[in-house]
Amino acid sequence: MTSSAFIMSMRTIQYHWRIHFLAALLVFGSTSISLSAEPSEYTLANGMKVLLVEVPKAPVATVQVWYKVGSRNEVMGRAGLSHMLEHMMFKGTARYPKGSFSRIVRKNGGIDNAFTSQDFTAYFENVAADRVGLALELEADRMQGLILDNSEFQTEREVVKEERRLRSEDDPQGALVEALFAQAFLSHPYHWPVIGWFADLDAMSLEDLQRHYDTFYSPNNATLVVVGDIKAESLLPTIKHLFEPIPRGPSPKQTLPPEPEQRGERRFFLKREAQVPFVMMGFRVPNYSSDDSYALDILESILSHGKSSRLYQSLVYDQKSSLAVGAEYSVLQTDPGLFYFYSLVNPGAKVEGVEEAIQREIVRLQNEPPSEQELQRAKNQVEAARVFEQDSNFRHAMLMGQAESVGAGWRRIDQFAEHIHAVTAKDIQRVAKQYLTPDNRTVGILIPLPSRPTDAAPTAVHDGKS
Repeated sequence: MTSSAFIMSMRTIQYHWRIHFLAALLVFGSTSISLSAEPSEYTLANGMKVLLVEVPKAPVATVQVWYKVGSRNEVMGRAGLSHMLEHMMFKGTARYPKGSFSRIVRKNGGIDNAFTSQDFTAYFENVAADRVGLALELEADRMQGLILDNSEFQTEREVVKEERRLRSEDDPQGALVEALFAQAFLSHPYHWPVIGWFADLDAMSLEDLQRHYDTFYSPNNATLVVVGDIKAESLLPTIKHLFEPIPRGPSPKQTLPPEPEQRGERRFFLKREAQVPFVMMGFRVPNYSSDDSYALDILESILSHGKSSRLYQSLVYDQKSSLAVGAEYSVLQTDPGLFYFYSLVNPGAKVEGVEEAIQREIVRLQNEPPSEQELQRAKNQVEAARVFEQDSNFRHAMLMGQAESVGAGWRRIDQFAEHIHAVTAKDIQRVAKQYLTPDNRTVGILIPLPSRPTDAAPTAVHDGKS
């Protein structure tokens, strides 16, 4: 199964001509662009929310079930429980034994998968429109009928441990990302990786998994999203027939104490076998619940979107000190997260110089707001990415499912353009001053070590995001 890296890459825009077309619309004053029908929203008797979107342009659909449970819902000593349960959800029920779920989907021409993040776990089937009922039947069955077998658990635990080796232990950049979050969040569960630590995976029991399943995998803690060539009114009776008999479960506590304010820079060094140094710099920032999140989203675009961005122009093009450089910020998170910078240092360049160059770009924004032309270009990029997320059944459903799961609600998606248009250059300068401060900074530096001779086969390189 994939993990949160799968969802976090959804902002990539592949067709440049579309960006230019949409940018023109935005420049000429468009404030609301919708590529899909308005969702039909229902709440079943057992509390499960249902979102149905009719998109008849092709005879296909995506069926997605989102559970409000991720690594933030785990406790110390059991990190990775949500991700492990995601794997176990494919191990079968009494009606559909091990291996039959994905086999049935593939036999009917579809694909299925799942992913776990800090805030949610989601399952999906992309199928022909006339197979939506089958996908719904499969998901309803495992929402209540999962069989947790100890021998399967023991086997799958080794699979997950190997996945961890590939993503973190054998990937120096992934290890630095993991360490950055561990240093930036000392008490909040964003501290531990989605995939878990080795010690926690070893300590995990079948009873832990059963308790997690019983607590969080209930209809009142889930959102069903179907987008595609469907008719909402005719599909709803099928959904009610399949899901309403599932009893309401407990109402898990979703509010967590906030991470205490950071009162000084945190800095660490990680030594791993690697080709070049890697630098990361993280700042704790608010999530969607703050209006500042929109200015932070635009700020990220100004700094790192495309070859015209400030970081690329400065560190890659002018100074030639970085092979790759950028920034990352996720608005749709349940709790306040990180705004972080990263740089893959060019061989021969000094790590200190790269860090100073990133800091200079931050200070530059703090001292002088961006030009109106630069601000408008960043707005176009951000809104284009968000709109074209809705140009695909799958990505549109993903966006709605994520918004619902983190507590923002799908309606906030429709309000996005309005909020983005309202961001001013002074707002960009203000949030840069307020959040990108030395006392709120966590810096991680990967120091390369020479490779040791080994006869082992090479391992795959992953992007390092859990």
